[in-house]
Amino acid sequence: MAESEVDLESEKYEKHREAGEILAQVRAEAAERVEVGASHLEVATWAEDRIRELGGEPAFPVNISVDEEAAHATPSIDDETTFGEEMINLDIGVHVDGWLADTAVTVDLSGNPELAEASEQALEAALDIVEPGVGTGEIGAEIEDVIDGYGYNPVVNLTGHGLGHWEQHTSPNIPNRAVSQGTTLEVGDVVAIEPFATDGGGKVSEGASEEIFSLEREGTVRNRQARDALEQITEEFRTLPFATRWLETDRPEMALRRLKRNDIVHGYPVLKEDDGYLVSQKEHTVIVTEDGCEVTTK
Repeated sequence: MAESEVDLESEKYEKHREAGEILAQVRAEAAERVEVGASHLEVATWAEDRIRELGGEPAFPVNISVDEEAAHATPSIDDETTFGEEMINLDIGVHVDGWLADTAVTVDLSGNPELAEASEQALEAALDIVEPGVGTGEIGAEIEDVIDGYGYNPVVNLTGHGLGHWEQHTSPNIPNRAVSQGTTLEVGDVVAIEPFATDGGGKVSEGASEEIFSLEREGTVRNRQARDALEQITEEFRTLPFATRWLETDRPEMALRRLKRNDIVHGYPVLKEDDGYLVSQKEHTVIVTEDGCEVTTK
């Protein structure tokens, strides 16, 4: 899109900003609730309810990733897990009429503040160079450089991403390391930049558990619970990710198994480093402007 065609004051961008404003407040308030002995489920549901209270909707279930976990961990329906002396990543999203903001912060209860600082400083360095014409590979190089400087590894198979309308992951991908081929950012692009730093090898793999799902395609099912679940998914969440615990049907786990078997929904397994290692994360959403970028989730 040519620069002259992008109206950064249009309703779309105003809604992105509104989502970011709500999210910045909820991130700060939720992070304060993360302490040893507090409940994962209570923190997640509190944050999701708070988003609604402030006029937004959760864009995806609150992710609470612990120690080696990097993404896609969210409490189950009757989860009794509590926080210990661990590294906790909170990843939270908000949408206003389908226009999104995405943010994350590490709350370190594990006594490894430098690892948390590495992803935070990597994000600051990335934001400093965001402007029209900059390549996503250059942003990745900044991130990698800072994390390397701390003596840690970036997680190379997780990336930042564009944010679309009702779409949580669109192009461009924003790598967390230098890559020779990337995309050039343009005025009006809305992107989430999210460095992950680890004292492990820097590659995450899929774990066994799945609590987050999203709609793959329209379909029909005969089972009543699965039908009820599908109706709620298509009307309320559309293509955005949702949690098992959000479904209002009885026996939601069984309903999801049926929908998954019919390829109507797909799951997001928890992504994790090797056991014994830690992952930190920091994320902001930005709108690329004529002379730099506007951070909507500051």
